[in-house]
Amino acid sequence: MRNLTLLTDLYQLTMGQGYFREGKHEQIAAFDVFFRPNKLITYSVAAGMEQVSEYLENLHFEEEDIEYLRSLGIFQEDFLNYLKNLRFTGDVVSVREGELVFPYEPILTVKAPMIEAQLVETAILTLVNHQTLIASKAAKICAAAGGGVMEFGLRRAQGPDAGIYGARAAIIGGCVGTSNVYAGKLFSVPVSGTMAHSWVMNFPSELEAFRAYARSFPEGCLLLVDTYDTLKSGVPNAITVFRELRAAGHEPKGIRLDSGDLAYLSKEARKMLDDAGFEKAIICASGDLDEYSVRSLKSQGAKIDTWGIGTKLITSADLPALGGVYKLAAVFEDGVEIPKIKLSNTTEKITNPGMKDVYRIYDARGMAVADLITREGEKIDPLKPLTIFHPLDVWKRKTIKNFSVRNLREPLVVQGKSVLKKRSLFEIHESFAAESAHFWEEYKRQDMPHIYKVDLSDALHALKREMVNLYGKGE
Repeated sequence: MRNLTLLTDLYQLTMGQGYFREGKHEQIAAFDVFFRPNKLITYSVAAGMEQVSEYLENLHFEEEDIEYLRSLGIFQEDFLNYLKNLRFTGDVVSVREGELVFPYEPILTVKAPMIEAQLVETAILTLVNHQTLIASKAAKICAAAGGGVMEFGLRRAQGPDAGIYGARAAIIGGCVGTSNVYAGKLFSVPVSGTMAHSWVMNFPSELEAFRAYARSFPEGCLLLVDTYDTLKSGVPNAITVFRELRAAGHEPKGIRLDSGDLAYLSKEARKMLDDAGFEKAIICASGDLDEYSVRSLKSQGAKIDTWGIGTKLITSADLPALGGVYKLAAVFEDGVEIPKIKLSNTTEKITNPGMKDVYRIYDARGMAVADLITREGEKIDPLKPLTIFHPLDVWKRKTIKNFSVRNLREPLVVQGKSVLKKRSLFEIHESFAAESAHFWEEYKRQDMPHIYKVDLSDALHALKREMVNLYGKGE
């Protein structure tokens, strides 16, 4: 396991030295991780918590780390000596990976001595922001495709880690496999891939290239048919080779289209394959696709069975950053909570103070109605009517009767030790798919989705209003 302790911004360490000098480094503090609304975010799929727990459990400074910090000439020796023995000793609660999450919800809360809680901000954000972003993008692409999506993005990822952990997140979001062999080994997920255009170009003819490939891979043979002319040579040559395979006792897998008018080409290729007796041969499509182009192709009646999605998935091209933040929610003195709030002239940037819980409310049909952020320890009685209201437009109210409720968060790290029950990526995806079924399609649709309600309890809203009034006056 890599030691990521120095995966932090310098100001986390300069603040750490400041806290150390002021005697505040061991004061217990709590920070929330959440993201704010964006017009492209309908829902998000939480991911990266396993890596967060591993990072925190392994947090420690190596001798060479201390030497590097000393070489910067800005840290005092007593502080560096303190860092030599620093470990993460705090607690973390979070939603489970695969949980549907929405703006403003504290999807993860760190409670630890101030210097520890501050130091880990940057790494936690990069781990959660990236994987949640890619898992969410994958979920939307897979929903558009209806399944059969493979992640093909390693070559276009912003570096090896983005490719590796982007592939992990893509499986959580619904992809059935990846082209990334390293990720396949690391996370025990299927890998897929056949040939590039260079293979076809390296033989005297397309037919010879196809025959050579079929000799090496007679089982599951899938041929890339758009190197020269898809319908005039690619598909006919593939059919010739498929007939030869069948005569030798093998059944071909299908063809891949990587360019051109995919709707038209897939429909024509389907006719040609069917007429030749290869009705079970699949058609795979790739080539700069995303949920928008996939949805368009399906609306045009494209005959595509599986999808290889690369660049626009692994980079989340239309939304390149989730925008998750890490904000101080409370400090503790002698075990007593002192809520903290960040104010802003931008109303959406005012934080929700104090320790919190997050509940999901389901109606009598089991469908999600709203999420409710409460003060920690608040109880919701499903036997009594519950009135929820918009956090800003408080006149927007709804009373719910005959409902059930679920706490979305659970311990991830306790006293510095991971308590995460590890699951396979497909198990995580299954939990996401099961929970997604409890949401009306109107909340998940691509165009003009209905905004899912994330409200504050009366007690949390009253605390926030009180603190805004207090600190807004400069007191």
